[in-house]
Amino acid sequence: MKGIILAGGSATRLYPLSKAISKQIMPVYDKPMIYYPLSTLMLAGIREVLIISTPRDLPMFEELLGDGSRIGMKLEYKVQLVPNGLAQAFVLGKDFLNGEPGCLILGDNMFYGQHFGHMLKDAVASAQAGGACIFGYEVADPRAYGVVEFDGDGKVLSLEEKPEHPKSNYAVPGLYFYDKTVCEKAAGLQPSARGEYEITDLNKLYLNEGTLKVKLFSRGFAWLDTGNCDSLLEAGNFIATIQNRQGFYVSCIEEIAYRNGWITADHLAALGKEMKTAYGRYLERVAEKGF
Repeated sequence: MKGIILAGGSATRLYPLSKAISKQIMPVYDKPMIYYPLSTLMLAGIREVLIISTPRDLPMFEELLGDGSRIGMKLEYKVQLVPNGLAQAFVLGKDFLNGEPGCLILGDNMFYGQHFGHMLKDAVASAQAGGACIFGYEVADPRAYGVVEFDGDGKVLSLEEKPEHPKSNYAVPGLYFYDKTVCEKAAGLQPSARGEYEITDLNKLYLNEGTLKVKLFSRGFAWLDTGNCDSLLEAGNFIATIQNRQGFYVSCIEEIAYRNGWITADHLAALGKEMKTAYGRYLERVAEKGF
């Protein structure tokens, strides 16, 4: 399976912060925001990733991450001239996926919780077997999200995009796993009333086929959406608290690459030596002690 990170848009809710720089380059505590969705794909075992962004912002991602070889990955880049909905990622990413299953994650979505890696690998296996796998997360007010409705047995009944009167409190986070038919399905979508190719409409195609699976995040799981200044600050404070209390780093892409067996301990230590920061010293410590 291959992965796509959609990191476009103008992020007007973060102006003036995002006036001259991509939101996904901004720091969430001690690392760029894009490290968090990238780390999610890595935890799922995905090594080939396409990053889609604007003509202005794409060079910044290329400078930050390069071709991915330093962390044992292969990264490619694609320009999105006009943001026309999330499902457009699979139109732009058709050649990259080349008939393989694909995972899409939004560049401003962050996840943290126990057994997350196991959940991701289960979602990969589910999509590779055929169909789609998405997630549900209970929120107080789901009107700003895609919403999934269940029956008493947990079967999915409906999906709605930003409904005024939600049928449940389960929002669909920006993390989606699809089988090899996803690009064909996305290409056949019609624009919604908002003029966008909606990811909810793509998910409905799988629902109508009877091949849509939804996994629920538990109450102890954190899904952070960094769409405005308050949520960006909250996310940074959350990461700082976890790291400073527990002593390990969240979404450290170099450490994940090492634990996945994609780079050696010597290579990890060398990456740490390049950085004259606490982040670099942490990489050296992991390489030396393996904790």
